[in-house]
Amino acid sequence: MIDEFEDHCWQDVIPPKVLDLYKHYKRDLYVGPRAAILAIDLYEMAYQGGPKPVEEVAKEFPSSCGINAFNAIAPTQKLFSAARMAGLPIFYTTSETRPAGKPEAVKATNRRMTPHGPEVYDIRPEFAPQKGDTVIFKQRASGFFGTPLVAHLTQLGIDTIIIFGESTSGCVRASTVDGYSYGYHMVMAEECCYDRSEISHKVNLFDLHHKYADVMKVAEIIDILQARTVAVAAQ
Repeated sequence: MIDEFEDHCWQDVIPPKVLDLYKHYKRDLYVGPRAAILAIDLYEMAYQGGPKPVEEVAKEFPSSCGINAFNAIAPTQKLFSAARMAGLPIFYTTSETRPAGKPEAVKATNRRMTPHGPEVYDIRPEFAPQKGDTVIFKQRASGFFGTPLVAHLTQLGIDTIIIFGESTSGCVRASTVDGYSYGYHMVMAEECCYDRSEISHKVNLFDLHHKYADVMKVAEIIDILQARTVAVAAQ
């Protein structure tokens, strides 16, 4: 019988003896009372080439997550809908492309960077920001590093961040660890996170779940938000 705490996508890649090593991390999962949404890099570049196997689209679009990105669309839309109904503040991140930000002057150390037009960093239409949402422009992996995100969250009194997007092993991970470091309770929406590599996706979710975040299924998060929406409406 699978332990509920470990009942996640990594079951087929994490061996039982490793699961046993991490048993002491087991705990109750929750979404705090003052939650916000942080959607990481839901931009066009991750979807280039269409809903095809990653190894196929990567030949032309090496930064695409292919079918993995498209599989996350429906659950992400459902989570956005529940979050908006519950009145949660919604934040997006994308890469800084505005000329005034001088993005070309900030380079990753010894990393190969493929030049792209700014249009690939537009948020996908399925998740288009709405009035009242906040878009954070970043020049590093984390949505917190060198951005005003913490100031916004502090002003709103946020205690929990529900985070998702791409990639699980990259910008989502960096933002999750930074959010944890700033003292926020981090909740990762499992089916709304994705990566080029399924192995990287699963192993990183496993690692983050046991150390820095509560990985929860989308249905669980939505149930919590909907229950709160009903409770507020009944007051």
